[in-house]
Amino acid sequence: MSRFSLSLALLASLAASPALAHAILVGSSPAEGAHVPAGALSVTLRYNSRIDAKRSKVTLSAPDGTLARLDSTAGNGPQLLQAAAQVQPGAYTLHWQVLAVDGHITRGNLRFTVDAK
Repeated sequence: MSRFSLSLALLASLAASPALAHAILVGSSPAEGAHVPAGALSVTLRYNSRIDAKRSKVTLSAPDGTLARLDSTAGNGPQLLQAAAQVQPGAYTLHWQVLAVDGHITRGNLRFTVDAK
């Protein structure tokens, strides 16, 4: 195999490496479409790759349309982001934006419903 072919093969394998992939949400609490009780809400977002928690953000859209930026912190692992909020009954949307260690920003939304206690 020539050096050129070997170099191309190496570059192709690096490009397909999961370590270079964007951070994709692979699990959350609450989950998409979940029903949760009113009161204290604990949010955990789990990604498929390492994220920079300090440069990531979580915003909560309340039933009345108001937006609140939540204080988010790194979880017990490099792929976790955590936040907390007080919620009342109604339909909510959690907006997340994370910076992966590959330097790319990914965004998404989670919709859930808060039920009366």
